[in-house]
Amino acid sequence: MPINDTKYWNEELETISREDLEKQQLKDLKKIVKYAYDNSPYYKRAFDQAGVKPEDIVTLKDIEKFPFMDKKTQRDTQGKGSFLGELCAVPENDVVFISTSSGSTGVPTISPFTQKDFDEFQETEARWFWQVGVRPNDRYVHALNFSLYVGGPDVIGAQKTGALCIWGGTLPSERLLWVLQNYKPTVIWTSPSYAWQLGEKALKNGIDPKKDLNIKKIIVAGELGGSINETRKAIEELWGAEVYDFYGLSDIFGACAAMCEYKDGLHIAENHILVETVDPQTGKVLPPGSKGEFVFTTLRKHARPLIRFRTGDIGWIDTSKCKCGRTHGRIHVLGRKDDMFIVSAVNVFPSDVEAGIRSIPGLTGEYRIRIYDQDFTCKYAVEVEKKAENDQSDAEVINTVANTLKARIGVKPANVVVHRDGDLNTRSEHKSKRVIDEREHKLAS
Repeated sequence: MPINDTKYWNEELETISREDLEKQQLKDLKKIVKYAYDNSPYYKRAFDQAGVKPEDIVTLKDIEKFPFMDKKTQRDTQGKGSFLGELCAVPENDVVFISTSSGSTGVPTISPFTQKDFDEFQETEARWFWQVGVRPNDRYVHALNFSLYVGGPDVIGAQKTGALCIWGGTLPSERLLWVLQNYKPTVIWTSPSYAWQLGEKALKNGIDPKKDLNIKKIIVAGELGGSINETRKAIEELWGAEVYDFYGLSDIFGACAAMCEYKDGLHIAENHILVETVDPQTGKVLPPGSKGEFVFTTLRKHARPLIRFRTGDIGWIDTSKCKCGRTHGRIHVLGRKDDMFIVSAVNVFPSDVEAGIRSIPGLTGEYRIRIYDQDFTCKYAVEVEKKAENDQSDAEVINTVANTLKARIGVKPANVVVHRDGDLNTRSEHKSKRVIDEREHKLAS
Protein backbone atom coordinates (compact mmCIF):
# COMPACT_ATOMS: atom_id res chain seq x y z
CA MET A 1 0.00 0.00 0.00
CA PRO A 2 1.35 3.46 -0.85
CA ILE A 3 2.68 5.25 2.25
CA ASN A 4 1.25 8.59 1.18
CA ASP A 5 -1.97 9.51 -0.58
CA THR A 6 -0.33 9.43 -3.99
CA LYS A 7 -2.29 9.54 -7.23
CA TYR A 8 -1.03 6.15 -8.39
CA TRP A 9 -1.02 2.79 -6.68
CA ASN A 10 2.12 1.84 -8.63
CA GLU A 11 3.35 4.89 -10.51
CA GLU A 12 6.22 3.12 -12.27
CA LEU A 13 3.88 0.46 -13.68
CA GLU A 14 0.95 2.73 -14.47
CA THR A 15 2.97 5.43 -16.26
CA ILE A 16 5.53 3.19 -17.99
CA SER A 17 6.37 4.29 -21.53
CA ARG A 18 4.59 2.49 -24.34
CA GLU A 19 7.92 1.22 -25.63
CA ASP A 20 8.94 -0.25 -22.28
CA LEU A 21 5.47 -1.70 -21.69
CA GLU A 22 5.58 -3.53 -25.01
CA LYS A 23 9.12 -4.78 -24.30
CA GLN A 24 7.88 -6.30 -21.06
CA GLN A 25 4.81 -7.72 -22.79
CA LEU A 26 7.02 -9.44 -25.37
CA LYS A 27 9.25 -10.88 -22.65
CA ASP A 28 6.23 -12.24 -20.75
CA LEU A 29 4.52 -13.45 -23.94
CA LYS A 30 7.51 -15.58 -24.91
CA LYS A 31 7.55 -17.13 -21.44
CA ILE A 32 3.82 -17.84 -21.19
CA VAL A 33 3.50 -19.34 -24.69
CA LYS A 34 6.39 -21.71 -23.97
CA TYR A 35 4.98 -22.46 -20.52
CA ALA A 36 1.54 -23.25 -21.99
CA TYR A 37 3.06 -25.49 -24.67
CA ASP A 38 5.20 -27.37 -22.14
CA ASN A 39 2.55 -27.79 -19.44
CA SER A 40 -0.96 -27.81 -20.97
CA PRO A 41 -2.05 -30.87 -22.98
CA TYR A 42 -4.48 -28.72 -24.98
CA TYR A 43 -1.90 -26.13 -26.06
CA LYS A 44 0.66 -28.78 -26.99
CA ARG A 45 -1.90 -30.42 -29.27
CA ALA A 46 -3.37 -27.14 -30.65
CA PHE A 47 0.01 -25.58 -31.45
CA ASP A 48 1.30 -28.76 -33.08
CA GLN A 49 -1.84 -29.04 -35.21
CA ALA A 50 -1.47 -25.38 -36.27
CA GLY A 51 2.21 -25.91 -37.12
CA VAL A 52 3.46 -23.28 -34.67
CA LYS A 53 5.90 -23.45 -31.78
CA PRO A 54 6.84 -21.09 -28.93
CA GLU A 55 10.06 -20.08 -30.72
CA ASP A 56 7.92 -18.44 -33.43
CA ILE A 57 7.26 -15.53 -31.04
CA VAL A 58 9.87 -12.92 -31.98
CA THR A 59 7.63 -9.82 -31.94
CA LEU A 60 4.25 -9.12 -30.33
CA LYS A 61 2.65 -9.36 -33.76
CA ASP A 62 3.78 -12.98 -34.03
CA ILE A 63 0.95 -13.98 -31.68
CA GLU A 64 -1.26 -13.73 -34.78
CA LYS A 65 0.30 -16.99 -36.03
CA PHE A 66 -1.25 -18.92 -33.15
CA PRO A 67 -4.77 -20.43 -33.11
CA PHE A 68 -7.75 -18.81 -31.39
CA MET A 69 -9.62 -20.39 -28.51
CA ASP A 70 -12.99 -19.53 -27.00
CA LYS A 71 -15.62 -20.60 -24.48
CA LYS A 72 -16.34 -23.73 -26.51
CA THR A 73 -12.70 -24.72 -26.17
CA GLN A 74 -12.98 -24.33 -22.41
CA ARG A 75 -16.13 -26.44 -22.23
CA ASP A 76 -14.76 -29.14 -24.55
CA THR A 77 -11.53 -29.54 -22.57
CA GLN A 78 -12.95 -29.15 -19.06
CA GLY A 79 -12.80 -32.32 -16.97
CA LYS A 80 -10.73 -34.18 -19.55
CA GLY A 81 -7.63 -35.88 -18.19
CA SER A 82 -8.17 -34.32 -14.77
CA PHE A 83 -10.75 -32.40 -12.77
CA LEU A 84 -9.34 -29.09 -14.05
CA GLY A 85 -9.06 -30.31 -17.64
CA GLU A 86 -6.60 -30.15 -20.51
CA LEU A 87 -6.21 -26.37 -20.49
CA CYS A 88 -4.85 -26.37 -16.96
CA ALA A 89 -1.05 -26.10 -16.81
CA VAL A 90 -0.45 -26.95 -13.14
CA PRO A 91 -1.28 -29.92 -10.92
CA GLU A 92 -4.40 -29.54 -8.79
CA ASN A 93 -2.25 -29.28 -5.65
CA ASP A 94 -0.95 -25.93 -6.93
CA VAL A 95 -4.46 -24.49 -7.31
CA VAL A 96 -5.74 -22.53 -4.30
CA PHE A 97 -8.93 -20.98 -5.73
CA ILE A 98 -11.44 -21.56 -8.51
CA SER A 99 -14.34 -19.47 -9.73
CA THR A 100 -16.90 -20.44 -12.33
CA SER A 101 -18.72 -18.58 -15.07
CA SER A 102 -22.46 -18.03 -14.85
CA GLY A 103 -23.14 -20.58 -17.56
CA SER A 104 -25.51 -18.15 -19.27
CA THR A 105 -24.17 -19.19 -22.68
CA GLY A 106 -23.54 -22.86 -21.92
CA VAL A 107 -21.98 -25.14 -19.29
CA PRO A 108 -20.29 -23.11 -16.51
CA THR A 109 -16.51 -23.05 -16.94
CA ILE A 110 -13.92 -23.22 -14.17
CA SER A 111 -11.23 -20.56 -13.74
CA PRO A 112 -8.35 -21.84 -11.54
CA PHE A 113 -5.70 -19.76 -9.74
CA THR A 114 -2.37 -20.61 -8.20
CA GLN A 115 -1.41 -18.60 -5.11
CA LYS A 116 0.76 -16.34 -7.29
CA ASP A 117 -2.10 -15.90 -9.78
CA PHE A 118 -4.45 -14.99 -6.95
CA ASP A 119 -2.05 -12.55 -5.30
CA GLU A 120 -1.40 -10.73 -8.58
CA PHE A 121 -5.16 -10.70 -9.24
CA GLN A 122 -5.77 -8.87 -5.95
CA GLU A 123 -2.85 -6.52 -6.48
CA THR A 124 -4.52 -5.47 -9.73
CA GLU A 125 -7.85 -5.00 -7.95
CA ALA A 126 -6.16 -2.75 -5.38
CA ARG A 127 -4.76 -0.71 -8.27
CA TRP A 128 -8.27 -0.20 -9.70
CA PHE A 129 -9.77 0.73 -6.33
CA TRP A 130 -6.99 3.25 -5.76
CA GLN A 131 -7.46 4.57 -9.32
CA VAL A 132 -11.10 5.50 -8.66
CA GLY A 133 -10.18 7.17 -5.40
CA VAL A 134 -10.71 4.56 -2.67
CA ARG A 135 -8.51 5.48 0.30
CA PRO A 136 -7.88 4.22 3.86
CA ASN A 137 -10.51 6.59 5.28
CA ASP A 138 -13.25 5.07 3.11
CA ARG A 139 -15.85 2.51 4.12
CA TYR A 140 -16.51 0.12 1.27
CA VAL A 141 -19.46 -2.24 0.72
CA HIS A 142 -18.81 -5.18 -1.60
CA ALA A 143 -22.35 -5.92 -2.81
CA LEU A 144 -21.38 -8.68 -5.26
CA ASN A 145 -22.11 -12.39 -5.25
CA PHE A 146 -19.56 -14.45 -3.31
CA SER A 147 -20.92 -17.78 -4.59
CA LEU A 148 -18.34 -19.01 -7.14
CA TYR A 149 -18.31 -15.56 -8.80
CA VAL A 150 -14.83 -14.31 -9.78
CA GLY A 151 -15.71 -10.79 -8.62
CA GLY A 152 -16.38 -11.95 -5.06
CA PRO A 153 -12.73 -12.00 -3.87
CA ASP A 154 -12.11 -8.51 -5.28
CA VAL A 155 -13.02 -7.22 -1.82
CA ILE A 156 -9.52 -8.34 -0.79
CA GLY A 157 -8.12 -5.81 -3.26
CA ALA A 158 -10.18 -3.11 -1.57
CA GLN A 159 -8.80 -4.14 1.79
CA LYS A 160 -5.26 -3.75 0.43
CA THR A 161 -5.96 -0.02 0.04
CA GLY A 162 -6.59 0.20 3.77
CA ALA A 163 -10.30 0.92 3.42
CA LEU A 164 -12.76 -0.50 5.95
CA CYS A 165 -14.49 -3.26 4.00
CA ILE A 166 -17.99 -4.64 4.52
CA TRP A 167 -18.48 -8.02 2.85
CA GLY A 168 -22.10 -7.45 1.87
CA GLY A 169 -22.59 -10.04 -0.84
CA THR A 170 -26.08 -10.49 -2.25
CA LEU A 171 -28.02 -8.98 0.64
CA PRO A 172 -31.74 -8.35 0.12
CA SER A 173 -32.24 -4.72 -0.83
CA GLU A 174 -33.95 -3.87 2.46
CA ARG A 175 -30.99 -5.21 4.41
CA LEU A 176 -28.48 -3.46 2.16
CA LEU A 177 -30.30 -0.15 2.59
CA TRP A 178 -30.11 -0.70 6.35
CA VAL A 179 -26.36 -1.18 6.02
CA LEU A 180 -26.07 1.99 3.95
CA GLN A 181 -28.08 3.97 6.49
CA ASN A 182 -26.41 2.65 9.64
CA TYR A 183 -22.80 1.96 8.62
CA LYS A 184 -22.52 5.07 6.40
CA PRO A 185 -20.21 3.55 3.75
CA THR A 186 -18.73 5.89 1.17
CA VAL A 187 -18.18 3.39 -1.67
CA ILE A 188 -20.24 0.50 -3.04
CA TRP A 189 -19.75 -1.96 -5.90
CA THR A 190 -22.72 -3.60 -7.61
CA SER A 191 -24.26 -3.92 -11.09
CA PRO A 192 -25.58 -0.86 -12.99
CA SER A 193 -29.11 -2.27 -12.94
CA TYR A 194 -29.03 -2.83 -9.22
CA ALA A 195 -27.47 0.56 -8.49
CA TRP A 196 -30.41 2.16 -10.28
CA GLN A 197 -33.01 -0.08 -8.71
CA LEU A 198 -31.58 0.27 -5.20
CA GLY A 199 -31.73 4.05 -5.55
CA GLU A 200 -35.34 3.84 -6.74
CA LYS A 201 -36.25 1.55 -3.85
CA ALA A 202 -34.62 3.93 -1.39
CA LEU A 203 -36.75 6.82 -2.67
CA LYS A 204 -39.92 4.73 -2.44
CA ASN A 205 -39.00 3.96 1.18
CA GLY A 206 -38.58 7.63 2.02
CA ILE A 207 -34.77 7.57 1.81
CA ASP A 208 -33.08 10.18 -0.38
CA PRO A 209 -29.79 8.62 -1.55
CA LYS A 210 -28.27 12.09 -1.99
CA LYS A 211 -29.19 13.45 1.45
CA ASP A 212 -29.76 10.47 3.70
CA LEU A 213 -26.90 8.20 2.63
CA ASN A 214 -23.15 8.74 2.52
CA ILE A 215 -22.22 7.07 -0.80
CA LYS A 216 -19.65 9.14 -2.72
CA LYS A 217 -18.53 6.57 -5.29
CA ILE A 218 -20.36 3.71 -7.00
CA ILE A 219 -18.41 1.03 -8.86
CA VAL A 220 -20.46 -0.96 -11.37
CA ALA A 221 -19.68 -4.07 -13.41
CA GLY A 222 -21.29 -7.16 -14.92
CA GLU A 223 -23.35 -5.17 -17.43
CA LEU A 224 -22.52 -2.47 -19.93
CA GLY A 225 -24.46 0.35 -18.25
CA GLY A 226 -21.47 1.98 -16.55
CA SER A 227 -19.91 2.69 -19.94
CA ILE A 228 -23.12 4.14 -21.37
CA ASN A 229 -22.94 7.88 -20.63
CA GLU A 230 -26.69 8.31 -20.26
CA THR A 231 -27.03 5.39 -17.85
CA ARG A 232 -23.98 6.38 -15.82
CA LYS A 233 -25.15 9.99 -15.51
CA ALA A 234 -28.67 8.89 -14.52
CA ILE A 235 -27.24 6.78 -11.68
CA GLU A 236 -24.96 9.65 -10.64
CA GLU A 237 -27.90 12.05 -10.53
CA LEU A 238 -30.00 9.61 -8.52
CA TRP A 239 -27.30 9.03 -5.91
CA GLY A 240 -25.34 12.27 -6.04
CA ALA A 241 -22.23 10.11 -6.41
CA GLU A 242 -19.52 9.42 -8.98
CA VAL A 243 -20.00 6.20 -10.98
CA TYR A 244 -17.03 4.21 -12.32
CA ASP A 245 -17.23 1.22 -14.62
CA PHE A 246 -15.12 -1.93 -14.14
CA TYR A 247 -14.77 -4.73 -16.71
CA GLY A 248 -13.88 -8.31 -15.86
CA LEU A 249 -13.97 -11.85 -17.20
CA SER A 250 -14.46 -15.02 -15.20
CA ASP A 251 -11.94 -16.52 -17.63
CA ILE A 252 -9.14 -14.23 -16.38
CA PHE A 253 -9.92 -12.41 -13.13
CA GLY A 254 -12.41 -10.08 -11.43
CA ALA A 255 -11.80 -6.63 -12.86
CA CYS A 256 -9.34 -6.59 -15.74
CA ALA A 257 -10.01 -2.94 -16.59
CA ALA A 258 -11.35 0.15 -14.85
CA MET A 259 -12.22 3.79 -15.47
CA CYS A 260 -10.10 6.65 -14.16
CA GLU A 261 -11.42 10.09 -13.27
CA TYR A 262 -11.69 11.08 -16.95
CA LYS A 263 -14.06 8.19 -17.75
CA ASP A 264 -12.80 7.96 -21.33
CA GLY A 265 -12.79 4.18 -21.64
CA LEU A 266 -11.40 1.68 -19.14
CA HIS A 267 -7.66 1.24 -18.53
CA ILE A 268 -6.87 -2.43 -19.05
CA ALA A 269 -4.08 -4.21 -17.16
CA GLU A 270 -1.72 -4.58 -20.12
CA ASN A 271 0.96 -5.99 -17.83
CA HIS A 272 -1.36 -9.01 -17.53
CA ILE A 273 -3.27 -9.01 -20.82
CA LEU A 274 -2.20 -8.64 -24.45
CA VAL A 275 -5.13 -7.13 -26.37
CA GLU A 276 -5.97 -7.78 -30.01
CA THR A 277 -9.07 -6.65 -31.91
CA VAL A 278 -10.30 -8.89 -34.73
CA ASP A 279 -13.10 -8.94 -37.27
CA PRO A 280 -15.92 -10.90 -35.55
CA GLN A 281 -16.67 -12.92 -38.68
CA THR A 282 -13.29 -13.48 -40.33
CA GLY A 283 -10.93 -13.30 -37.35
CA LYS A 284 -8.69 -10.89 -39.27
CA VAL A 285 -6.61 -8.76 -36.90
CA LEU A 286 -7.57 -5.09 -36.99
CA PRO A 287 -5.35 -2.10 -36.18
CA PRO A 288 -5.68 -0.43 -32.74
CA GLY A 289 -8.66 1.94 -32.69
CA SER A 290 -10.74 -0.29 -34.98
CA LYS A 291 -14.02 -1.71 -33.71
CA GLY A 292 -14.06 -5.47 -33.48
CA GLU A 293 -14.02 -8.45 -31.14
CA PHE A 294 -11.53 -8.36 -28.29
CA VAL A 295 -9.03 -11.21 -28.19
CA PHE A 296 -7.03 -11.52 -24.97
CA THR A 297 -3.83 -13.40 -24.19
CA THR A 298 -2.95 -13.70 -20.51
CA LEU A 299 0.69 -12.89 -19.89
CA ARG A 300 1.14 -14.02 -16.30
CA LYS A 301 -1.64 -16.43 -15.31
CA HIS A 302 -0.14 -19.88 -14.84
CA ALA A 303 -2.95 -22.12 -13.58
CA ARG A 304 -4.78 -21.78 -16.90
CA PRO A 305 -3.10 -19.58 -19.50
CA LEU A 306 -5.38 -18.19 -22.19
CA ILE A 307 -3.66 -17.79 -25.55
CA ARG A 308 -5.72 -15.76 -28.05
CA PHE A 309 -9.02 -16.09 -26.21
CA ARG A 310 -11.97 -14.70 -28.20
CA THR A 311 -13.97 -12.86 -25.57
CA GLY A 312 -17.14 -12.27 -27.61
CA ASP A 313 -17.03 -8.62 -26.52
CA ILE A 314 -17.11 -5.93 -29.18
CA GLY A 315 -15.27 -2.63 -28.85
CA TRP A 316 -11.96 -0.90 -29.52
CA ILE A 317 -8.76 -0.01 -27.69
CA ASP A 318 -7.08 3.39 -27.47
CA THR A 319 -3.36 3.03 -26.72
CA SER A 320 -2.63 6.76 -26.48
CA LYS A 321 -1.58 8.24 -23.14
CA CYS A 322 -4.59 9.22 -21.01
CA LYS A 323 -5.04 12.67 -19.48
CA CYS A 324 -4.65 11.00 -16.08
CA GLY A 325 -1.05 10.16 -16.99
CA ARG A 326 -1.57 6.41 -17.25
CA THR A 327 -0.23 4.69 -20.33
CA HIS A 328 -2.03 1.34 -20.26
CA GLY A 329 -4.57 1.21 -23.08
CA ARG A 330 -8.23 2.09 -22.60
CA ILE A 331 -10.86 -0.29 -23.90
CA HIS A 332 -14.27 0.96 -25.03
CA VAL A 333 -16.81 -1.86 -24.86
CA LEU A 334 -19.89 -1.67 -27.09
CA GLY A 335 -21.54 -4.97 -26.17
CA ARG A 336 -21.56 -8.70 -26.76
CA LYS A 337 -21.15 -10.10 -30.25
CA ASP A 338 -24.07 -12.44 -29.55
CA ASP A 339 -26.32 -9.51 -28.59
CA MET A 340 -25.81 -7.48 -31.76
CA PHE A 341 -28.59 -7.62 -34.35
CA ILE A 342 -28.93 -6.11 -37.82
CA VAL A 343 -31.99 -4.13 -38.88
CA SER A 344 -32.15 -2.62 -42.38
CA ALA A 345 -28.38 -3.13 -42.74
CA VAL A 346 -27.71 -1.24 -39.48
CA ASN A 347 -25.74 -2.93 -36.68
CA VAL A 348 -27.66 -2.42 -33.45
CA PHE A 349 -26.41 -3.13 -29.93
CA PRO A 350 -28.78 -3.17 -26.95
CA SER A 351 -26.47 -0.52 -25.45
CA ASP A 352 -27.50 1.84 -28.27
CA VAL A 353 -31.15 1.36 -27.35
CA GLU A 354 -30.43 1.79 -23.64
CA ALA A 355 -28.57 5.05 -24.24
CA GLY A 356 -31.47 6.42 -26.26
CA ILE A 357 -34.14 5.46 -23.75
CA ARG A 358 -32.14 6.71 -20.75
CA SER A 359 -31.82 10.10 -22.46
CA ILE A 360 -35.60 10.66 -22.58
CA PRO A 361 -37.13 12.63 -19.67
CA GLY A 362 -40.35 11.23 -18.26
CA LEU A 363 -39.32 7.57 -18.57
CA THR A 364 -38.14 5.41 -15.67
CA GLY A 365 -35.22 4.12 -17.72
CA GLU A 366 -36.46 0.53 -17.59
CA TYR A 367 -36.80 -1.15 -20.99
CA ARG A 368 -37.07 -4.45 -22.83
CA ILE A 369 -36.09 -5.22 -26.42
CA ARG A 370 -37.81 -7.88 -28.52
CA ILE A 371 -36.08 -9.05 -31.70
CA TYR A 372 -38.08 -11.03 -34.23
CA ASP A 373 -38.41 -11.94 -37.90
CA GLN A 374 -41.20 -10.51 -40.05
CA ASP A 375 -41.53 -10.77 -43.82
CA PHE A 376 -38.07 -12.34 -44.04
CA THR A 377 -36.35 -9.43 -42.31
CA CYS A 378 -35.22 -8.65 -38.77
CA LYS A 379 -37.35 -6.25 -36.71
CA TYR A 380 -37.11 -4.95 -33.19
CA ALA A 381 -39.66 -3.62 -30.72
CA VAL A 382 -39.11 -1.86 -27.41
CA GLU A 383 -41.10 -1.66 -24.20
CA VAL A 384 -40.63 1.26 -21.83
CA GLU A 385 -42.08 2.59 -18.59
CA LYS A 386 -43.62 6.03 -18.18
CA LYS A 387 -42.98 7.76 -14.86
CA ALA A 388 -46.08 8.16 -12.68
CA GLU A 389 -45.81 11.96 -12.82
CA ASN A 390 -45.46 12.04 -16.62
CA ASP A 391 -48.69 13.54 -18.03
CA GLN A 392 -47.84 12.86 -21.66
CA SER A 393 -50.16 10.54 -23.56
CA ASP A 394 -48.88 7.10 -24.52
CA ALA A 395 -49.00 8.19 -28.16
CA GLU A 396 -46.67 11.11 -27.41
CA VAL A 397 -44.27 8.84 -25.55
CA ILE A 398 -44.29 6.32 -28.42
CA ASN A 399 -43.48 9.06 -30.91
CA THR A 400 -40.63 10.41 -28.76
CA VAL A 401 -39.10 6.98 -28.25
CA ALA A 402 -39.32 6.06 -31.92
CA ASN A 403 -37.80 9.33 -33.09
CA THR A 404 -35.04 9.27 -30.47
CA LEU A 405 -33.98 5.76 -31.44
CA LYS A 406 -34.18 6.62 -35.13
CA ALA A 407 -31.87 9.59 -34.59
CA ARG A 408 -29.43 7.67 -32.40
CA ILE A 409 -29.33 4.28 -34.12
CA GLY A 410 -30.49 5.00 -37.65
CA VAL A 411 -33.52 2.73 -37.61
CA LYS A 412 -36.86 3.02 -35.80
CA PRO A 413 -38.32 0.21 -33.71
CA ALA A 414 -41.21 -1.56 -35.45
CA ASN A 415 -43.29 -1.09 -32.32
CA VAL A 416 -43.13 0.75 -28.99
CA VAL A 417 -45.15 -0.40 -25.99
CA VAL A 418 -45.64 1.93 -23.01
CA HIS A 419 -46.12 0.52 -19.50
CA ARG A 420 -46.95 2.21 -16.22
CA ASP A 421 -44.15 2.79 -13.70
CA GLY A 422 -43.18 -0.58 -12.19
CA ASP A 423 -45.14 -2.78 -14.61
CA LEU A 424 -42.34 -3.84 -16.95
CA ASN A 425 -40.86 -6.43 -14.55
CA THR A 426 -37.25 -5.97 -15.66
CA ARG A 427 -35.95 -4.99 -12.24
CA SER A 428 -33.50 -7.44 -10.72
CA GLU A 429 -31.17 -7.36 -7.75
CA HIS A 430 -28.33 -8.37 -10.05
CA LYS A 431 -28.20 -8.61 -13.86
CA SER A 432 -31.42 -7.73 -15.66
CA LYS A 433 -32.78 -9.68 -18.63
CA ARG A 434 -33.64 -7.01 -21.17
CA VAL A 435 -33.35 -8.71 -24.56
CA ILE A 436 -35.76 -11.35 -25.90
CA ASP A 437 -34.64 -12.84 -29.20
CA GLU A 438 -37.50 -14.61 -30.96
CA ARG A 439 -35.77 -15.13 -34.30
CA GLU A 440 -35.67 -18.66 -35.64
CA HIS A 441 -32.31 -18.17 -37.35
CA LYS A 442 -29.86 -15.96 -35.49
CA LEU A 443 -26.62 -14.65 -36.93
CA ALA A 444 -23.76 -17.09 -36.70
CA SER A 445 -21.22 -16.05 -34.10
